[in-house]
Amino acid sequence: MAVEQSLTPRGEQTRIHDIGYRHYDGPRLGRAYARRSLYSQSLRGSYGLGRSVKSKVLPMLLFVVMCIPALIMVAVAVATKAKALPVDYTRYAVIMQAVIGLYVASQGPQSVSRDLRFKTVPLYFSRPIETVDYVRAKYAALASALFVLTAAPLIVLYVGALLAKLDFADQTKGFGQGLVSVALLSLLFAGIGLVISSVTPRRGFGIAAVIAALTISYGAVSTVQAIAFEQSSSSAVPWLGLFSPITLIDGVQTAFLGATSAFPGGEGPSSGQGVVYLAVVLGLIAGSYGLLMRRYRKVGL
Repeated sequence: MAVEQSLTPRGEQTRIHDIGYRHYDGPRLGRAYARRSLYSQSLRGSYGLGRSVKSKVLPMLLFVVMCIPALIMVAVAVATKAKALPVDYTRYAVIMQAVIGLYVASQGPQSVSRDLRFKTVPLYFSRPIETVDYVRAKYAALASALFVLTAAPLIVLYVGALLAKLDFADQTKGFGQGLVSVALLSLLFAGIGLVISSVTPRRGFGIAAVIAALTISYGAVSTVQAIAFEQSSSSAVPWLGLFSPITLIDGVQTAFLGATSAFPGGEGPSSGQGVVYLAVVLGLIAGSYGLLMRRYRKVGL
């Protein structure tokens, strides 16, 4: 078969077609707007908003599970005209730590692992947004989502306590202490969850690792604390609490917020030991932020 070859010079074959693209001449909203948008999108995504119905099931289910015990406690307190709530505000998150850990395990990898897996992080950094903007937005979004998850049942308890006509001053003080506790918990858990999730682009590995770090560590530490208490080594119990995120929060609120400790024997750390607990918590929060910054500086290259 003969092959036709064009004898037309290459320059005469070149054409420029106007296909209708226009330059954007509007205002440039800059880094602050991009950071707020990323925060808003990540926060909404933590509860499946703006995503498929399947993505909404687990976070919404965990939110309901967090609130149902509070509703039951309020109903019992109102029906029986109790003098106090069955559980202190500061104890509620400790009791529900498994649900909180599962939420972090499901939404931490969802927040960052997909960006790593689909290699979209460099695309973020090709715009005015920088590494610090990305890390702050993701950290703030997950911490805010956790605060909503942990503070909502406290609001239910507080409203129920007022409906049951319990002492307003005592309930308001306890409610405020509970909010401080869950705010600290939200920052700590969000940092740990994001650091672990940012290590691997595989969501399944991230979920397993977060559960191990948050939930399994609590079970292990609680078991060792119980053994130490039974072996008459109660002085070691407060120090063992330094090795689990939820026991760290328990120790801080026991030492500084007047909470009742969940440690064996009900003896939490002293004020001096509480300073060590608080330093460790703040160090973990700052360290998590620093590790995320280092991680995403490398990813964005």
